[in-house]
This record gives sequence, structure tokens and C-alpha cells, in this order.
Amino acid sequence: MPTLSVFVDVPLVHKPEGSLLKAYKQDDYPNKMFLAYKVCMTNEGRPWVSLVVQKARLQISQDPSLNYEYLPTMGMKSFIQASLELLFGKHSQAIVENRVGGVHTVGDSGAFQLGVQFLRAWHKDARIVYIISSQKELHGLIFQDMGFTVYEYSIWDPKKLCMDPNILLNVVEQIPHGCVLVIGNIIDCKLTPSEWAKLMSMIKSKQIFPFFDIPCQGLYTSDLEEDTRILQYFVSQGVEFFCSQSLSKNFGIYDEGVGILVVVAVNNQQLLCVLSQLMRLAQAVWLNPPNTGARIITSILCNPALLGEWKQSLKEVVEKAMLTKEKVKEKLRLLGTPGSWGHITEQSGTHGYLGLNFQQVEYLVRKKHIYIPRNSQINFSCVNANNIHYITESINEAVLFTESSEECLPKNKPLIGIKL
Repeated sequence: MPTLSVFVDVPLVHKPEGSLLKAYKQDDYPNKMFLAYKVCMTNEGRPWVSLVVQKARLQISQDPSLNYEYLPTMGMKSFIQASLELLFGKHSQAIVENRVGGVHTVGDSGAFQLGVQFLRAWHKDARIVYIISSQKELHGLIFQDMGFTVYEYSIWDPKKLCMDPNILLNVVEQIPHGCVLVIGNIIDCKLTPSEWAKLMSMIKSKQIFPFFDIPCQGLYTSDLEEDTRILQYFVSQGVEFFCSQSLSKNFGIYDEGVGILVVVAVNNQQLLCVLSQLMRLAQAVWLNPPNTGARIITSILCNPALLGEWKQSLKEVVEKAMLTKEKVKEKLRLLGTPGSWGHITEQSGTHGYLGLNFQQVEYLVRKKHIYIPRNSQINFSCVNANNIHYITESINEAVLFTESSEECLPKNKPLIGIKL
């Protein structure tokens, strides 16, 4: 007699965000390229790891005094303190007033998982979430699974080829009272002092709860303080908020998946209450966070010599990415590629938008075996001396081909593209 499975009606989930990488892996072309990796890459095509991490690993492995007991639910205390000082600065107003704390979380999404559970339980009137960033974020899936209605916006304007601060202001202006506002990477969204004041006024008057995402501090401008300046502003205005602080990418320990859910409260008493509830939630999810990644990071942040080396490694990665952007822009100029390419170097960090339309992206994937997302945001650390000529020449070819194709097409007949 056949056994009936409880899983018989469970459908297979298809992940559209993974289809580009899947297509790349299935491509037999020997010189194919994938320019959409999330992690920083070396010239050899391997994930970047800060050299100082290797030193820290060696020191830890040779330390006989280490205790390998389970960590408490809140996590490694020294790691949390060092991470908070990295995020806000040792002399931050919130740290001095003892109204900022954190919970050691698991994985890049662990902080959001914990934070969303807390908001569902203790911010019951907030059932609508607005996510605004320079790129597509995965946090919306977590909120949706918890029963929130999610609206997502990108501050990248593909027509103007820039990060448009008006998009941020317009989104906040339309947000209903009491909603959650998730703010991702908006470092290239330059607001004037009056625009900052307007933004803060709307957030306070509407009682909007901010939830920041800091996934790779130091890998945008190479200046640790500059990369978190928006947090300093919100702290100075007395606003309470959550922040997901991931520390995997900027140290190059992607397999550790280590981070913190940061809480900024009005006072210490409220902070302790929130942290106690978060620990209760963490007990039900993972109970004890892993300690290897936290030990590595703490040993670096608490050692002035290692900290200096780490900061220098961040600077080198960012400078290399910016130099690569300059080279790409210049090569496109020399090739006479139609259009303006100054937006490439106006974007901070290792990633950036090429400003290509869907037909041009489709051409690169189909004809040139260069795999990039539909929005044409690529990882510039994937571009190196061995492939930059082919990439820029292919971009030039794609732009020229699609321009000539559009001239030949009837105005009312759209192009049929592939789904990436």
C-alpha cells in the first residue's frame, strides 16, 4: 500500500532572482562573464577577503585560552560593543546616553527576521512597509511572510541616470501615518540641509518608524563615518529606529553571515525592554548565535594595528572599483559610444548602474555572453584588465545595435525580450 506524503501538495518555488546565474552556469560559451556577484571579487575571479582576516583567524586558532562554550542568546558582548562603536563612533550621543544596543544575529537577513517579528508583536498598528533603496532588496519577502503590505521604490532614476533625492522625499510624503520605512543604500542620494529638515519633519509628524540597512559599511566611500552619516543625523534628532548591520561583506567572511540588529531608543529603560523582547524572540529562532565570525571581527576592531590594516584594505577595494569605473567611462568615450557615461563615476562603491535599457542588456546576454541584471547594475570588482576591453566594446556594440534596430521598428510594435 503506497504511503501518502504530507508534502504531496507542496509546490516548487521558482526564484526569479536566481535565473540569471542559472542561465550563466548553463551557458557553454568558454569566455562567458557574470558581472552580478553580490560579493567583492579579486582580479583572479575569487571572492575578496581582507588580508587582515587571515591574520585574525591564525591568532584565534593558536589561542589556547579561548572558551568554546555556547554564546548567550544576545550574543558576544564585546562583539556587539565593538560593532556599535564602528557604526556610530565611540563618542556617539546615543552610546554616551546608553540608549543604543544590539542583538547578535545570524546571517545577512537575521536582523530583519528578528526586527520584523518584534514589529508584528509590538507595533501592531504598523502593517504597511515602504522600502526605499538604490537597488532591489530582499527584505520585502520577510515583511510579506509576516503579513505586512510592502511597497518598494528605487531612488535610481533610469531616465535621468542618477540617484534622485526627490524620489525619497515624494515617497515619505505619501507614506501613511505610523508606517515602517526601510531605508537601504541611499548614500548617493544627496539631500540639501533644507531637504533633510523636511524629511525629518515628515518622519516625526507621521510617526514613521525607520528601519535602516547597513550591509557593507566602508565599501561605499571607504570612509566608515561617511558611510553611516545618515544614522548620525537621525540620532542627533532623537529619533528611535532599528538598523540591520551586516559585517560579512566588509570583512570578506561571507560564509560566516554575521551581523547585529541595532536598536536606538529614546532612553535606557525603553532600550532594555526592547532588548529583552528581542532576546525572547531570538531564543525561539536560533537560541545561540555562532561565534567564529564575531571573534574574527572583534579581534580586528579591538586591535589598533589590525583595525588600521582593515581600513586600508577597504580603501584599496573602493579605490580599485572607482578606478575601474573611470576606465570603463573613458573607454566608452574613446569608442564614441552614444550617450553620456558620467553617471558611472558619480556612483559610490563597488556596484553601479551602467544605464542600459532592457534591449541593450538582452543583447549583452544573448549575443556577447555577458550576464548582467535587467536594471544594468553590475559589480565593478568583476571588471579587470583581462575583460574590460571585451566588456566596453560589447556595451558599445549593444548601444549601436539597439539604436539602429529602434530606427527600423514600427513605432507601435514593441520589442519582444527574453526573461532573465
